[in-house]
Amino acid sequence: MSIKAEEISSLIKKQLEHFDDKLDIDEVGVITYVGDGIARAHGLNNVLANELLEFENGSYGIAQNLETNDVGIIILGKYDNIREGDRVKRTGRIMEVPVGEALIGRVVNPLGQPVDGLGEIKTDKTRPIESKAPGVMDRQSVNQPLQTGIKAIDALVPIGRGQRELIIGDRKTGKTSLAIDTILNQKGQDVICIYVAIGQKESTIRSQVETLKRFGAMDYTIVVEAGPSAPAPLLYIAPYAGTAMGEEFMYNGKDVLIVFDDLSKQAVAYRELSLLIRRPPGREAYPGDVFYIHSRLLERSAKLSDKLGGGSLTALPFIQTEAGDISAYIPTNVISITDGQIFLQSDLFFAGTRPAIDAGASVSRVGGSAQIKAMKKVAGTLRVDLASFRELESFAQFGSDLDQATQAKLNRGRRIVEVLKQPLHEPLPVEKQVLILYALTHGFLDSIPVEDVARYEHELDSNFESSHADLLKTIRETGDLPDEDEMNEAIKSFNEGFTPTSKN
Repeated sequence: MSIKAEEISSLIKKQLEHFDDKLDIDEVGVITYVGDGIARAHGLNNVLANELLEFENGSYGIAQNLETNDVGIIILGKYDNIREGDRVKRTGRIMEVPVGEALIGRVVNPLGQPVDGLGEIKTDKTRPIESKAPGVMDRQSVNQPLQTGIKAIDALVPIGRGQRELIIGDRKTGKTSLAIDTILNQKGQDVICIYVAIGQKESTIRSQVETLKRFGAMDYTIVVEAGPSAPAPLLYIAPYAGTAMGEEFMYNGKDVLIVFDDLSKQAVAYRELSLLIRRPPGREAYPGDVFYIHSRLLERSAKLSDKLGGGSLTALPFIQTEAGDISAYIPTNVISITDGQIFLQSDLFFAGTRPAIDAGASVSRVGGSAQIKAMKKVAGTLRVDLASFRELESFAQFGSDLDQATQAKLNRGRRIVEVLKQPLHEPLPVEKQVLILYALTHGFLDSIPVEDVARYEHELDSNFESSHADLLKTIRETGDLPDEDEMNEAIKSFNEGFTPTSKN
């Protein structure tokens, strides 16, 4: 069969039209060491810091140490079947996680993969886990409150949207309970919550998720889980992954609350990785850049300028102390990075004062600007009164004869302590907080026996809801106190009908 020259010519032309002269070049390195979740590879000359690398077994790693002769890699996942001499390939991508609305209501690992058995997360958006914090000109002052629903916090150490408030205390002093109650209180407040559990027992995380589901809080919450059995690299990247998920909402003009529970375990995971990669140890065996891992994380929390949409990312980092020692290396680091701290004291917790907030050691450096006017008015002297009560109480146990002024201070102090106690998972709307604190600071509780204070508060709330709803509405909608004569008259009228269970 003869083929005409024209046909051959047209076939060649068609082939040339679809010819692609681009070469696919992969930069591949050779593993020289592997063990304990760490690998070293030679030959990746152009690799970027925090770049995602792919191993032959399908696992991924992050380029952590860029050295003259080799690259230190932290392995994300299984490393049992990775061997010396295996190849590792650059992906050209910086470590990133899926983000967006599809993650709300889900429990994911630090890679953004679902671990709740509810199927695939359908989102095509991703963000790098590490990104530059907003600059000074991209921010605005914290000016809007983030109500926690916890009287002791909203009155004494208020938190504003865009703030970083450290929660610090020993193990088992109620740190996680504070965070869960704060998340529960965001229902209907148009705040998206992210709970990052670092090194927490999986049974504990499951219990917290069930609590959030029971109160309907998973409708606006993402849980990022890195359990104690997870490799150290996952514990290290978990808070960055959670922050990247939160930034997606913040840069779209939304308000986000993120809880890091807790950064002490992240620091320990980072120390482990650093020592394995052979970085020189410093104080308490931590590497010199351990301060930087927390500062670059927490600096990403901000209240953005109106030009950028006015979104906010509020961070509640946790730090666990040993025997109340806040002068240890990691606690002092994070205290210096944050805008204040809430210190939970073991002695108060075991004495039944819950939440066990030490008013003397707790402070909020910027939250006062965001506090509503009504709360500022009623809580103005509360901290001083509570601090002087604690001091007087320690001296009063040594003396029996106390003058009348001291007795009055002690009596008021006992009622302050009682009012600031709060049951678990019962966050209180701000207007009801203002109501009980108004009654307290204006002396309406002075004649009420201490053991009746909790019942008094409950009945006062019910009375105002049914008979003086307009006064509560004024506080809620304007943020200011209603007419004081009306308030005084309403509380006085309630007091006359209140029956104590015992004589004072």
